[in-house]
Amino acid sequence: MSNEISAQLVKQLRERTGAGFMECKKLLGETGGDIEQAVDLYRKSGAKAAGKKAGRATGEGAVGSYVHSNGKIGVLVEVACETDFVAKNETFQAFVKDLCMHVAATNPQALTSEELAPELVERERNVILESEEVQKKPEEFREKIVEGKMKKFFSEVCFLDQPFVKDDKLTIQELVNERIATIGENISIKRFVRYELGS
Repeated sequence: MSNEISAQLVKQLRERTGAGFMECKKLLGETGGDIEQAVDLYRKSGAKAAGKKAGRATGEGAVGSYVHSNGKIGVLVEVACETDFVAKNETFQAFVKDLCMHVAATNPQALTSEELAPELVERERNVILESEEVQKKPEEFREKIVEGKMKKFFSEVCFLDQPFVKDDKLTIQELVNERIATIGENISIKRFVRYELGS
């Protein structure tokens, strides 16, 4: 591990990832002090950690709430974890609050694409397929174009696929994976509800 890794660089990486001091120092050592590469390496390790912990039971957690300052939007989000200790942890609580604020800002229609009404998905697919933009392309490319546009549609309406409002380089699922790596427990978003006055 490089001795040239400055405390300032470690601090910057900690602020961006939420990882511990030693983990940040190790990542920076592995990437020769390149903070962007270290962030990418951390994100990859988060996905790997999430995969290993995916089957573990999540019987604890928290229901977070957020009411927008104008009093016209309110959100509840249920986030599960493995232990009561983590549920009460400041990092976990801040994560739940961030998720609530994200829902207030983006108004997702479902947690995942599987939870969207099949008729809504089918209608969207048909609109894209029959659009002039797709129809003027050679037939052998149309399905690939439709798939790409459906992925974009899911990223707009599905909570886990949406770009995180505080860091649009991360989807909500990637953010969850990072928190799993940081906290060391399986975490899952169970459900959410968003209320808006008059709708």
